[in-house]
Amino acid sequence: MRMAKSAIEMIEICEEMQISLSEYAIRREMEDRGVSREVLMEQMQETLDAMREGATLGREKAVYSLSGLIGGDAFRLEQYLASGKSLMGDGIIKAMAMALSSSEVNGAMGKIVACPTAGSCGILPAVILTAGEQLEKTDEELVMGLFAAAAMGLIIGQNATFSGAEGGCQAECGSAAAMAAGAVVELMGGSPAMSFDAGAIVFKNVLGLVCDPVAGLVEIPCAKRNASGAVSALATADLVMAGVGSHIPFDDALGAMYKVGKGLPEELRETALGGMATTPTGVALKNKVFGNA
Repeated sequence: MRMAKSAIEMIEICEEMQISLSEYAIRREMEDRGVSREVLMEQMQETLDAMREGATLGREKAVYSLSGLIGGDAFRLEQYLASGKSLMGDGIIKAMAMALSSSEVNGAMGKIVACPTAGSCGILPAVILTAGEQLEKTDEELVMGLFAAAAMGLIIGQNATFSGAEGGCQAECGSAAAMAAGAVVELMGGSPAMSFDAGAIVFKNVLGLVCDPVAGLVEIPCAKRNASGAVSALATADLVMAGVGSHIPFDDALGAMYKVGKGLPEELRETALGGMATTPTGVALKNKVFGNA
């Protein structure tokens, strides 16, 4: 099976072979690594288990980053969820709590899955696990969802970047949300073309999002962007499943994201020299962390 270099090519391959994005990813991985389907499924199950652990720990107890900049927010959301007073409903609140939990665990030097990056580690787990609960999916089905996300990641990696230092947060949280949205579309019975439409819509909505970590740490505003990215992915999946397509195809949207990322000034690409990092409060927090207050 040939390697797809673009979304349109991957869609064509999947249509020709009558396979899903997840199946494409599995077959490519089997061919590239020379391992069996069973081994790949076991390895992805381990990934899912690690994602679930990271998305759960901060909801069960308050977890704080080593810097002290973030922590306890996933636990607060979980308590808010239990109050039954949320505006958006249980699914969205739980997704945000899961995303924050993974980010807090990351800041506490706990185990997370950097998918596609550590800074965006909360988005895919939150989206996959929330969708799994809402749709009553088995772990095996969720594993297939992760493979669908991997297929989309293959195209992003070949044609753009996942790095905030290279392309801003649109490349980190944006890519994570795009992959997550596409994975959920497949879980909901959508086609590969629909999954890529979801990814395109996500990229259009985060175009220009800068990377401006306070004190140079992947905590503020990163954690809350994970929560926002999870909501974006779930909302976009529903848009696409309702029949809302993207007028700009995925390959074009991805190209625009990469070009915009390259055009961002150095101050807005993970250097902590601009954006939120250089606000008066951002500078004060940096001084507090490094003992310069």
